[in-house]
Amino acid sequence: MSYADKLFIDMCSDILENGYSTEGEKVRPKWADGSYAYTIKRFGIVNRYDLSREFPAITLRKTYIRSAIDEVLWIWQKKSNNVHDLNSHIWDEWADEDGSIGKAYGYQMSVKHQYKEGEMDQVDRVLFDLKNNPFSRRIMTNIYVHQDLHEMNLYPCAYSMTFNVTGNKLNAILNQRSQDVLTANNWNVVQYAALLMMISQVSGFEAGELVHVIADAHIYDRHIPIIKELIRRPTYAAPTVRLNPDIHDFYQFTADDFTIENYVTGPQIKNIPVAI
Repeated sequence: MSYADKLFIDMCSDILENGYSTEGEKVRPKWADGSYAYTIKRFGIVNRYDLSREFPAITLRKTYIRSAIDEVLWIWQKKSNNVHDLNSHIWDEWADEDGSIGKAYGYQMSVKHQYKEGEMDQVDRVLFDLKNNPFSRRIMTNIYVHQDLHEMNLYPCAYSMTFNVTGNKLNAILNQRSQDVLTANNWNVVQYAALLMMISQVSGFEAGELVHVIADAHIYDRHIPIIKELIRRPTYAAPTVRLNPDIHDFYQFTADDFTIENYVTGPQIKNIPVAI
């Protein structure tokens, strides 16, 4: 069993056994048939993944690691808010006729801000500080920008990263306001674990802990039987994921710079209903 499997099983079991049901409340999401999408939820989930021990991909079912990495590079490296710059189609339903998702995600990473050291966007500020002031306690990003929310087709779910150097390791906290546990949990974990690996390498550190904080971790009502079946499945050892050691410029990474070995998983789950 990978440690990511253990955390996922424990989290899902806790939500199912001790969570709060929103059934009958005034909720926003709906299913494709127009009925309200209720959830069982837990507030304030905190999961810790030590990247120096293993890469945190679950084995209960396959997480498409390179696709997840491609998406986080779309946000952090391409700094794009246009789905035409992304290889997958998971954002298409939030895009307008031109492919834009508004002033969301990558757009916020592209906005330049004035600092005493000069003008930089948020990504370049992180890279600058890790090179020039690595022990600062102020190295963070935030894409939940209130003045732009009305121009976002989707409010950011994973909205903030805080980086912290401890010895020779770079650690990070991912803050997430809301998460659909079945569809997005390990996808987000894999994304930001890979991001931490890339930023650690170009900054001269080893990747340490990724701490994932979720304010509202929920399982949708129509996902409950799927989750119950999923967490009873056999598990396997975590895959080995390596990063191309020759890349020292964050903007040169591609998803193909990750080598994935020995990733044994249970069968994929198809046709998961998605609440909108």
